[in-house]
This record gives sequence, C-alpha cells and structure tokens, in this order.
Amino acid sequence: MPIDLHIGIDYSGRETPTSRTPALQVYAGFDGEEPRPISSPSSSLELYKNWCRKEIAEWLIEQASKNITFIAGIDHGFSFPVSYFQRYGLKSWPDFLDDFCQHWPTDADHTYVDFIRDKNPSRTGSPTEFRLTEQWTSSAKSVFQFDGQGTIGKSTHAGIPWLRRIRREAGGRIHFWPFDGWAVPDGKSVIAEVYPSIFRNRIPKEERSPDQQDAYAVARWLSDMDQSGFFAGYFAPPLTDDQRAVADLEGWILGVS
Repeated sequence: MPIDLHIGIDYSGRETPTSRTPALQVYAGFDGEEPRPISSPSSSLELYKNWCRKEIAEWLIEQASKNITFIAGIDHGFSFPVSYFQRYGLKSWPDFLDDFCQHWPTDADHTYVDFIRDKNPSRTGSPTEFRLTEQWTSSAKSVFQFDGQGTIGKSTHAGIPWLRRIRREAGGRIHFWPFDGWAVPDGKSVIAEVYPSIFRNRIPKEERSPDQQDAYAVARWLSDMDQSGFFAGYFAPPLTDDQRAVADLEGWILGVS
C-alpha cells in the first residue's frame, strides 16, 4: 500500500458547514517529509484564512483526482454502534450513510447540528452506547455524547454527510477503511477514522495550538508508521470473526489494536 501523502485532520462540529473556524486544522507531509500546516485554498483572502467543513471535503476530493495516493486520518466517528443499526433496520454502512443523511442533513447550508438535534431528538442513541472500537480504548467517548470536554457527538454528526459526499464524488479512487475492506488495494487512497489522544503526547507540542497539535500528531503518526513498515499491522487489528462482523458496520479507529 504505497502512500505519497499523509494527512491529519482535526475536525469540528461547530456552527455551519461553511463557517470558518481555527478548530478545523489540516496538516500533511509528502513522501515522508515533516508534516506542515495546510492552509485553506481561500487563505489568500485574510477573511477566509481558516477552513470550513465543506472546503475540507472539496479539498479531499481534489486530492483524489491527482496522480498520487494519500491517507487521511479524520477525528470523528464514521459510523454508529451496531445497536443503532438494529434499532432502525440498517444492514450496511452505505445504508447507514443514506439513512443518516435523510435524518441529519448537516451538510446543508446554514445548518447547525444543534438545529437538527432539537427537532429530531428521537433519531439518536444514548451516551452509554459505545462501538466496539471505543470499548477498546481507555477514554474514547460515545458518538451520541454531544456535550462536555473531549466529546465527538457534534463533529461526528457534522462530518458523516461529507463522507458520503466524498464517496460519491471520488468514485472508486478512495478506500473508506474498514468499510470497503480491511485490506487496502495498492493504488487506492485511504480515509480512516483516528483518535488523536492515542498519540498526541508522543510528540512535543512546540508552538502549536491544541487543534494544530492533534492534526500534526495524526499526520506524523501516519507517516512514521508508514516509513517504519509497521503500518500493515494496524489495518488488521486482532478481532474474532464475530467482532469483525460488528466492526464491518461500526467502523474502527485506526491505531486501536
């Protein structure tokens, strides 16, 4: 699985899909180089120096159109616990994406996660519901926990529709791991869920903000594991057949093993 570009994205569910915020950070390193901050394509205009969620999705689609392969680690949940699938009769991750976007169209202009959350309180789950991959970590929060320090509810509900958008527009050029298979074919770019807390403190913070540090740490870890030859093991966590069947629906955090 040769990779040219290693991308770390620190995500945020704040405000609307076109709201620019320093909480959205992108770092990337090409061919083993030190990851560097990637500015918004609109950064030449001072008012637009920060990223928005829509722009990040468009940028990833653009990268997929180039003659390179990349891996992008994004720190929000890509799916929900299997209990949610059972509750609403969902059979696959593509089914989940379509169903989610019908009830949570958080990629629509001028739409806040909390707007839909207030109108649609029943189409959700409990903060006590965890995916298997979250149960394998010491501190990961439920995708249904919206409020409090370190929660991912808003970013997850804001980010999932953009995964479907990227999947539709990038065609077969991007492998969404592990939903498209646990083994990544050569020549495919990869988008995977990550949890920066796993490796954030392994790398000196220097002058980076917490959001910058998370994006940098993701890109750096992806690059280091790739260059060291340890990468392949993380794409094959030690799961039983039954656990893997669950994770086929729920997804997995790359780096949890």
